[in-house]
Amino acid sequence: MKALIAIDYTNDFVATDGALTCGAPGQAIEEEIVRLTRKFVEAGDFVVFAVDVHELEDDHHPETRLYPPHNIRGTAGRQLYGKLGELYKEIKDRPNVYFMDKTRYSAFSGTDLDLKLRAKGITELHFVGVATDICVLHSLYGAYERGYDLVVHKKGVASFNPAGHEFALQHFQNSLGAEVR
Repeated sequence: MKALIAIDYTNDFVATDGALTCGAPGQAIEEEIVRLTRKFVEAGDFVVFAVDVHELEDDHHPETRLYPPHNIRGTAGRQLYGKLGELYKEIKDRPNVYFMDKTRYSAFSGTDLDLKLRAKGITELHFVGVATDICVLHSLYGAYERGYDLVVHKKGVASFNPAGHEFALQHFQNSLGAEVR
């Protein structure tokens, strides 16, 4: 069985005025993420929206030294971006759709994601989202450590760092054995 893991495709990470936006590269993958999400949901496959969350007063989080405040709980910046947000409203109550908070780069760090996937018999994970070289990379590594088969949809990932994006795509394939399509 397989699942689609959509990482951090929120207003703060994608919208032109987002707090930590990858801008045009993130906006360019919108149609592919929506297409894949719809495909997986309609096939009955598990779809996970793994979304970064921070509290307004998040002074002790390691990211506060690296990035401006972003994806604050309860703000518009944390909502799924554009057409994916619209699709989510249509599908959110389906039993094969799971919206989860993550407080670290990896969707596996400090979450129940691995337990949910294993309970459903899922062995193959497909990844889309942002940023390729940060949260997608760390989530993919978390999945690699847990023995999942990995697929990264090249037209469904983006970053604000072109060199980091290219490095991560090569790393997925060459070091983690992921299929990059």
